[in-house]
Amino acid sequence: MENRCQKLARSMPEGFEAALVTTVANRFYFLDFDADDAGTLVIFPDESVFLIDSRYIEVAGRQVKNARVEEEHDCLSQLRELLQKRGVRRLYVEEDVSIAYAGRLQAALEGIELDLTPTLSQAIRALRVIKDEEELKRMRAAQKLTDECFTHICGKIRPGVREIDLALEMEVFMRSRGADGVSFPIICVGGPNSSMPHGVPGERLVQESDFVTMDYGARWGGYCADMTRTVAVGQPSAEMEKVYNTVLTAQLACCKAIRPGMTGAQVDAIAREIIYSAGYEGRFGHGLGHSLGIEIHEDPRCSPRDNTVLRPGMTMTIEPGIYLPGQFGVRIEDAVVLTEDGIEIFGSSDKNLIVL
Repeated sequence: MENRCQKLARSMPEGFEAALVTTVANRFYFLDFDADDAGTLVIFPDESVFLIDSRYIEVAGRQVKNARVEEEHDCLSQLRELLQKRGVRRLYVEEDVSIAYAGRLQAALEGIELDLTPTLSQAIRALRVIKDEEELKRMRAAQKLTDECFTHICGKIRPGVREIDLALEMEVFMRSRGADGVSFPIICVGGPNSSMPHGVPGERLVQESDFVTMDYGARWGGYCADMTRTVAVGQPSAEMEKVYNTVLTAQLACCKAIRPGMTGAQVDAIAREIIYSAGYEGRFGHGLGHSLGIEIHEDPRCSPRDNTVLRPGMTMTIEPGIYLPGQFGVRIEDAVVLTEDGIEIFGSSDKNLIVL
């Protein structure tokens, strides 16, 4: 079975000789191995070589299946030797490497042309944008932990509890049940703090008649979940109910409508029309959603400016919101994967207004 390194080599331009992969997410994608910011992957048409320092060499030797593992001593010298042995004349490099690193490469690899155009990065993105079944399996596992956490935390939310304590409770719960960690710093904010889409949980105490918005996700097997739920503590006001129901209507409409062949901008417009028609124009400032996988924010997006045509295997969040500064905010979010004729929603947590 063709592995991901081989797929990349096959997708590169005619005459491809070698590619250098150093960014964390891309390296993980090809090797299924996480060594933080360490390690250099070289992909050739017929094999791949992973240079990794002594801190990780033992575990890399056990876990890495798609490349030959060699201990790194002097990375640039070893890289030069690998390329010269094969007579490589052009090395493709990711477009987002630093200028300083590109300069060091050029100095060390005299006589070898560095291709710093977007060619390699675009080829990698084309592979990563369509999730295979193993990736989806991991995302479903991450979502299962995320759903379980929602059930758990709803039993902890009450007046007098600090936002930060709820956020910590959520992280401990997911980690203790097998999560690698969290997909991003947990957002758990209430009352006027919920009007900030990326509010940071702090010392504020949850109060009666608050909305509490939780935007979070477990990471499992290197892949992210992402879900937002907003709950009410005590009876919400009529305005709170109207805002919540408007957001829910928009979220459900987008989940029903989204399918391959649409653009991200078209899906975003569905939510925006519902929210604006309800009288909340200007209160939905962010895009409807983003792809996710190894990274929490990947491309394409569902936003007014993204005209990418959606295809089966792409993932997307559907997360409309309304934010009334100084008062409250509501966001409801599910992560989905596009199928041949619609979507699979990863999560199962209730989206109807929950009053605690």
